[in-house]
This record gives sequence, C-alpha cells and structure tokens, in this order.
Amino acid sequence: MDWEALGTTVVACTRCAISQTRSRTVFGVGDRQADWMLIGEAPGAEEDRQGEPFVGKAGQLLTNMLLAIGMRRETVYIANVLKCRPPNNRDPKPDEVSNCRGYLERQIELVNPALILVVGRIAAQNLLQTDAPLARLRGREHRAPLTGTPVVVTYHPAYLLRQPADKRKAWQDLLFAREITDRRHV
Repeated sequence: MDWEALGTTVVACTRCAISQTRSRTVFGVGDRQADWMLIGEAPGAEEDRQGEPFVGKAGQLLTNMLLAIGMRRETVYIANVLKCRPPNNRDPKPDEVSNCRGYLERQIELVNPALILVVGRIAAQNLLQTDAPLARLRGREHRAPLTGTPVVVTYHPAYLLRQPADKRKAWQDLLFAREITDRRHV
C-alpha cells in the first residue's frame, strides 16, 4: 500500500472495539522521507480530538527535546503503535496492538528512516516484541524486527513531565540516537 491507500485503510479500520469509541484515527504526521521516525504508544484525548500525534503538553516537550538536538519537529515522522485512543488512556491490549501492527510496519517501510526513536515502555516493548523493562532497553542500539532499522528507546515525554529528574537520561538517549545517525552519514 502507498501512503494514500494506507491512510484510507486506517481511517476505515474497525478491526477492534476501540474503533467504536474513537473520535478520529491518528495516522501520523511529519516528513514522509525523514531520517528519524518517532514512535509512541497511542493517541491521548487531545490527539483523538485533533487527529495528530503528540499535540498536548507531552507533544510540546517532545518538540523541545528535538529542538535541543537541532531538529525541527517537521523534519521527523511521528506515529503511534495504535492509531486510535484506548478508552480512558488505558494501556493497549495485545489484540489491539496486533490489529494495528501492520499499519505501523508499513509506515516504517514507507518512511525508511535512518533511525527510529521509540518513546515509552509500552511502545518499545510492542515494537521490539519484548517484555524487558525500559531501563534495560535504554542506552543500547536495537533493530526494528522487519527492516533492521536502528532503534533507540527513551522515556515518553508524558512520563518526563511527571518525573523531570529523568530528563537528563532522556537527553543522553537523544545524544546517543544522534551519534548513531551521525555515524551512518559519515
């Protein structure tokens, strides 16, 4: 599927019960030929209203995190594991993740990024198909299962808003991700 067909398919998706409670799908946004792809867990209430990922306070922090390493939000592609908001922002269920997995995998193939930055434990565990805790996933280079794309895991911006002391660790993760892409471009 090309971008248009994929987007149309996601908008019409009724594979799971979340499709009955969403306001709209949240497909993804940004540069479709970006060097970096960011992947989060699922849309929240504001994302569900606007149809765009990371638009609330966590999105503002994410934008600032990118700017801190010299990247504008418009230069990356941002998507979520789930394309619909789970009721009450609960964690995605395994069947919901598996129903959306093909959409995310196709987005990764279409963007073909040099690096994937995964924010948050749930997104990381689902993308990498592991149950390892975030602390074990951070600080290492992983590979995306289908494409072999380098993957770096960091904290979700919403978590950082609640635990600002961990912003230093997130900064280290961003520098690590930058180092990986700089090595590949040399």
